Amino acid sequence: MRRTLLPYLWPVLIGVLGAIVLLNAFPQLIGRQAPAPSSAPYEIAPGAPEEPAESRDAPEVRQAEPLTRQQGPVSYAQAVARAAPAVVNIYSSRVVEREEHPLMSDPFFRQFFGDETPRRQRMLSSLGSGVIVSEDGYVLTNHHVIRGADQIQVALRDGRETLAEVIGTDPESDLAVLRIELASLPVIELTDTTQIAIGDVSLAIGNPFGVGQTVTMGIISATGRSHLGLNAYEDFIQTDAAINPGNSGGALVNAEGALIGINTAIFSRSGGSQGIGFAIPANLARSILEELVVKGRVIRGWMGIEAQELNQELAASFGLKNPIGVVIAGVVPEGPGDRAGLQPGDVLLEVDGEPVLDPRQTMSDIAAVEPGTRLPLTVVRGGERREVTIELGERPTPALPRPGPR
Repeated sequence: MRRTLLPYLWPVLIGVLGAIVLLNAFPQLIGRQAPAPSSAPYEIAPGAPEEPAESRDAPEVRQAEPLTRQQGPVSYAQAVARAAPAVVNIYSSRVVEREEHPLMSDPFFRQFFGDETPRRQRMLSSLGSGVIVSEDGYVLTNHHVIRGADQIQVALRDGRETLAEVIGTDPESDLAVLRIELASLPVIELTDTTQIAIGDVSLAIGNPFGVGQTVTMGIISATGRSHLGLNAYEDFIQTDAAINPGNSGGALVNAEGALIGINTAIFSRSGGSQGIGFAIPANLARSILEELVVKGRVIRGWMGIEAQELNQELAASFGLKNPIGVVIAGVVPEGPGDRAGLQPGDVLLEVDGEPVLDPRQTMSDIAAVEPGTRLPLTVVRGGERREVTIELGERPTPALPRPGPR
């Protein structure tokens, strides 16, 4: 019996399924109307009464002005093409003498050899970067790149190499000027760094780790950075363009390929770039260049005092209500300050009518004044204000020791 009905069961099931599909697609076949489509993309939640649009006032919002921004370039290839040929690699070397055996540093063993202690010579090399700034072959770099070097070799991007002559160095700003004798030298243009702004694009060009000329990009992160403890005179441009060992002395340029500054240092816990690099502004580098070339040294004004920042506790001990001024912590014997009658413990309030707020800034301002200039000072001594006149001297060049083996 089951076998007899089985051939008829499949057609019946197929017919029933087909009828169900037709009735769902065309409900009018059985007199049922299809639901009207909703005109709203969403439904109002039950219980939420509709509120006429006329009963609400549109909120007042502040409309921004149309954005006016100069469209930036999609490539900085033209800037690099202008600046990169003038950025050079610098290889400095020096000969150091080392004792043949560590025991020779012991006086007990040295007495057996006297002055005939066995020694050997070793060549130490370091690398850095530099920037050609004139057709005469003058090259700006960092003092620490060529410090103590017996021989300095400069390699241009076009493949030419030559030995360089040291024209002058300024350890207190960490700048040095070299000169090379080659024809048809590429020269970089210097920009006015008073016109740069935080957020401007900056490109760092140099020779990091000796891999060859490399370009990195960032922005100007800050200007006027000081109190870093790197140089005696600090007015750094900060950038997040990657600067690594070997970039020292290289160029920091703007989006048009003009020199913004000389890359000098980085802040790093690992020794590599961490997005905080510092460059000496082009304006300062230009003034140092001119003095080293023309005068052979950098001439700075000097008061012959050691200044210390004044805090609230020190101000109270001197009878001052506010920590304005700097404390004279020391006076160089026979220096300008000593001849003017300044004493340790005096509080320097004003120089030439300008209030004194920071020791480093005061030192930088005095350094920019020509030696021999007479300036009025206002000091506090024993709770009394005094007027003193000082004749500035020339700041002596610090004697730096020759670097030992590293």
